[in-house]
Amino acid sequence: MTVKNGDTVHIHYTGTLSDGTTFDSSQGREPLSFQVGSGQIIPGLDSAIPGMAVGDRKTVNVPCEDAYGPVNPSMRQDVPRAEFPQDVPSEVGTRLQMQTQNGQVIPVVIVAADDTAITLDANHPLAGKDLTFDIELVAISAAA
Repeated sequence: MTVKNGDTVHIHYTGTLSDGTTFDSSQGREPLSFQVGSGQIIPGLDSAIPGMAVGDRKTVNVPCEDAYGPVNPSMRQDVPRAEFPQDVPSEVGTRLQMQTQNGQVIPVVIVAADDTAITLDANHPLAGKDLTFDIELVAISAAA
């Protein structure tokens, strides 16, 4: 039996960046389970699964456009230092959460800081990056 859209699959994976750095892996955890074609995972990985059979392994190269997209400059915001809460860490690399006017929580990271402003970035940490996945299909649950 091979995978088709609508099937629920269970895969083990290791995701790496173009420099070989591992950014995520299912090693030591349960396999990742998702319904193929449902939009639950990035498009470039989702589209590589149909046609695989249990036990198959493959390497999938996913360009940033089919992963988390390019870096969106409008997702960066400068906050005047005087308006930044003094009790909140302001070092570059600090991860924070902001809340929109409608109550939505958005994760951000401080990407720049000087005497006049703090620059916050709400892009996904993997935005703008091409990704490589080594995957192994471990199980298929056929669509009803």
